[in-house]
Amino acid sequence: MTLPHSPPPIGAHIQVKGGLARGGLAYTDAVGARAVQVFVGNPRGWRPSAGDPAQDAAFTAGCAERGVPSFVHAPFLVNVGSPSEATVDQSVETVRHTLARGTQLGVRGVVVHAGSAVSADRYEAALAQLHERLLPVLEELPAGAPRLLIEPTAGGGRSLAATVEDLGPYLAALEHHPAVGVCLDTCHAWAAGHDLSVPGGMTATLDALVATVGPDRLGLVHANDSLDACGSTRDRHTTIGAGSIGTAPFAELLAHPAVQGVPVVVETPSADDGHARDIALLCALRDGVPAGRVPVAG
Repeated sequence: MTLPHSPPPIGAHIQVKGGLARGGLAYTDAVGARAVQVFVGNPRGWRPSAGDPAQDAAFTAGCAERGVPSFVHAPFLVNVGSPSEATVDQSVETVRHTLARGTQLGVRGVVVHAGSAVSADRYEAALAQLHERLLPVLEELPAGAPRLLIEPTAGGGRSLAATVEDLGPYLAALEHHPAVGVCLDTCHAWAAGHDLSVPGGMTATLDALVATVGPDRLGLVHANDSLDACGSTRDRHTTIGAGSIGTAPFAELLAHPAVQGVPVVVETPSADDGHARDIALLCALRDGVPAGRVPVAG
């Protein structure tokens, strides 16, 4: 839930080599993350992972001790809009399992990509599938379960939601269920055609998001710069300020009313302390350091 007038906590999609708690919490501390996102299985596979109960409990306790909100990202293969019945079946079960794992871990939200109709003539049918197959999963969630955060994609392959305006019919297909929220990825929005680099561009995009889904649906932001041009439909993340979006739009992002209290995580390159630098840069922008005075990677 958004906390009015509180600054957004800033963190990263953390590395969990060695276990969620053993590796993940050490990484959290090393990069100065105040919000975390994790995978709880193979992000490019279907096989579910039951997790390690001891690591799960220690991770949950460690996040609580640090006051760090946590999120789980579902596998990339999920596509409830697919024309393949097998893919839809696997997608629904994967979402159900990931929400259950998120409940075990006490996370705030489970991020899932919006998916694709695959072919141009299936848009309405794909939205109908969302209603038929995904809405029952939301209805069965227990009290205290994480929200399902829909992440618009970069716009390629007949995406069901790429621009923020696309979220209107998407959420309508899910009857604006209270368990549904939004995860906004800046690289995806840029790739889908939102020009975030012009003065006021990020503000306008966030204003459009609020106008489309309401003021309380934004549950997480993925802050990523892009290697490609606006409207490219290509999803290639890079270090904040080193790509085609630039640094100044992220100051707009962090100052926007819709983002106050909403965790922000980077999914940028982590080599050579990249996450620590990006987190420090975003914290400086959030705290009022002018973009032109914040050092960025060259």
